[in-house]
Order: sequence, then C-alpha cells, then structure tokens
Amino acid sequence: FYLTPSQVNSILKANEYSFKVPEFDGKNVSSVLGFDSNQLPANAPIEDRRSAATCLQTRGMLLGVFDGHAGCACAQAVSERLFYYIAVSLLPHETLLEIENAVESGRALLPILQWHKHPNDYFSKEASKLYFNSLRTYWQELIDLNSGETTDVREALINAFKRLDNDISLEAQVGDPNSFLNYLVLRVAFSGATACVAHVDGVDLHIANTGDSRAMLGVQEEDGSWSAVNLSYDHNAQNEHEVERVKMEHPKSEEKSLVKQDRLLGLLMPFRAFGDVKFKWSIELQKRVIESGPDQLNDNEYTKFIPPNYHTPPYLTAEPEVIHHKLRPQDKFLVLATDGLWETMHRQDVARIVGEYLTGVHHQQPIAVGGYKVTLGQMHGLLTERRARISSVFEDQNAATHLIRHAVGNNEFGTVDHERLSKMLSLPEELARMYRDDITIIVVQFNSHVIGAYQNEE
Repeated sequence: FYLTPSQVNSILKANEYSFKVPEFDGKNVSSVLGFDSNQLPANAPIEDRRSAATCLQTRGMLLGVFDGHAGCACAQAVSERLFYYIAVSLLPHETLLEIENAVESGRALLPILQWHKHPNDYFSKEASKLYFNSLRTYWQELIDLNSGETTDVREALINAFKRLDNDISLEAQVGDPNSFLNYLVLRVAFSGATACVAHVDGVDLHIANTGDSRAMLGVQEEDGSWSAVNLSYDHNAQNEHEVERVKMEHPKSEEKSLVKQDRLLGLLMPFRAFGDVKFKWSIELQKRVIESGPDQLNDNEYTKFIPPNYHTPPYLTAEPEVIHHKLRPQDKFLVLATDGLWETMHRQDVARIVGEYLTGVHHQQPIAVGGYKVTLGQMHGLLTERRARISSVFEDQNAATHLIRHAVGNNEFGTVDHERLSKMLSLPEELARMYRDDITIIVVQFNSHVIGAYQNEE
C-alpha cells in the first residue's frame, strides 16, 4: 500500500501545533521564542499526551510530554492536572489566599494558567469538579502550612508530582457515587504514565522527570555544529543508580525478584510513574477497591492480577528527578519527547536535525557510508537526495513534524526515504505497534538575545 507525498504529509501534520510567544507580554521579555509540538500514534487510541501552558500569576512557562501504559487514562489525567499542581505550588501565600477567598465568596477566580492546546487535545469535562476539589484541598493545605518563604522551583516540582499521584490514588480509594466518574478514577489509578516536564523562567530551566521520556538541549558550538546535552535520566533497568535505589528500598531477600528481564517485578519498564496502583497499594487494598468497584473493573484481567513476588509495596514512585540548568546564548532549543523518539534516533542526530532545520544551515559533513559497499549509482542517489533535502527542509512548518519524518522515515544513511516513510505510515493499527511506539515531541526554541541580556545583568 503506497501513500503519495501529500497523503504522508497529511498524516504527519494531523496533530501539529505551534505557538509563538508574543514579544512583549506587558510584564517581561521571554527567553522562549515559541515551541512546535506534534504526535504520531502507533496505539489506537494513542497513549501519549502533551501539555503546554504559560503561568499567569508567576513567571515562566510549563511544557510536558506524558507516556501512558495500560491505556491512556492516567496520561490524560496527568496532562490535564499536573500543571495546575505545579502552578499552585509556586504561588505566593497572598495569591493563594486571594484564590481561596474568591472560591469562598463565589467570585471569579484569578486565571492561573493560559493553556496552549491543539483542538485534538482532549479535556475531560465530567471530572473537572472532582479535579478542582482535590486541587483546592491542596492549596488550602499550602495556605495552612505557609511559612512565608518563597517556594523553591525544585521543591515545587517535586511536591506537585507527589501530591497529584497521591490524589489519583486517594480518589480511586474513595470512589464516586456517579458510576461513570467512579470507573474513570479507577481507570486513571490502575493505568500508568511517565512524565517529563520543563519549567522555563528567564535563564532558569528546570526539568522534572519521572520515567523514561527525555529532555535534551540543542547547543550550537562555535564552529556552527550541533551537540546534545542530556537534561534527564531514564528511570529504567539501564540506569544503574535507579536499580540500586529500588534495591535499597526493599529487603535483601527480594533482591533477585525486584528486577527481572529488565522490568520492575518482571512487568513494568519504567521504574517511576504516576498511577499504576498495582505496584503501590497493599494486596488487601487492591482487592477491596476492585470488589467494591464497578463491574467493568472486575472484568478487567489486568486489575485483578497481583504482580509476582509482591511483598513490600510500594515498589513504584512518581517522585521526579529534577535537573536545573542555567541557559546560555549557545543553548538554542530544548527537545522533550516520549521514548518512541529515542528508540529510533540518537540524541546527537536529533540535535543536528533540529538545529539544521531551525537555522536552515546544513553542515555538509562528508558523506559517510559506514562500512557499506556503495556503487556510483547509489552515491549519485545520495548526493541528489542531499541536494533535494536542502531545498525541501522548509516543507515542514513545524520542527517536531520534521523530527518525526526523520524518526519514522530515516534509512541507513540517515536521510528520509519516502518509500520507507510511506510503508511505516500505512501499517494497519494492529501492526504499527510492532514496529514503533507512539511518538510525542515538543521542540522549544530559545531567544539567545534575551538570554545574553539576562547574563549581562547578572
């Protein structure tokens, strides 16, 4: 089944979104020029989610990618809720009081976030009241706990992640008299999601990561070439520190059963995630909630089964690892992406492809054909392709789309092969997942002049 270039483009562009930061927003000049985001599903429905919002009561911008497993329910809930928890954690005491007083007296609320959403990005209206009540309880506690100190961003991010995960767990335990909502909160808690979130404020970039999505900085070297700086670590069996952490949290007798076949308890790839209460609750609690839950939940084999060697829960945490980076003029962009991208591309290639796309300048490295015997005809083809690529780099109006095109269509020479791209995009739903994962990407472009000016002030 062969797709024409225009069919390929319409599939690739279906979920693309771009946002340009207004140059003067009345308060301050932003270090972010704007961002491009896109998603390409492999699962039906897609289990990845993305979010972006500007914080209205504090400075800064939030961007995040969320990778769901065992369904999309948890990723959906986290994509809608997490930024509110972060924003509330960052608010000064008097603003929290203003908001609480407004709710008390039924006045209009101060808007906390300005969302930047694609029309396809779903929002669950039915749960909004429940979500709001949980959030309100959180800010009431913050008001009571207030020590008058300003909140550190790192602390705010960690608190927000942990608190939201805790609320997801509590809502599922309490249940809801409305059977639709009851089923929803249970689906959210029993499925899971990883999260990789960036908070950008001036030259301060914080990355909070839980799981195996990644954040990577694109840096332009003095000679114009591109390099990649990792701003997150995967929480999985490939990360020795993470394996060590899990082992430290459980008795020595469990050492052999904790990580099997590179999975937590032999089942779960990420070692940190939201939801996934099967790896957090006691067996008694799981049984009680499932027995009193709706029938659909009872019929679901996934929820009924208890992981093997389940002795000392919780085995899983949503606590993020937070990395702080001070932006420099040579830091040109940030890529946040779910593991669907990193499984297919090396970060160095990602940095080069996005860097060349954003500047329109291609570093003409000598053509490397790594160990392949190449005929003159093939070499001619590669050179023609290279020339075409220079003229076609502007066919994508969106850096994330450009990256997905490469992730799915690259051949062994690192160039996009239209035939391969066409084949990969025309795979039927049930086959697509065997060849690739959902891919979600946000590319944030920085304003080097503003960053340079911030640096000079300091």
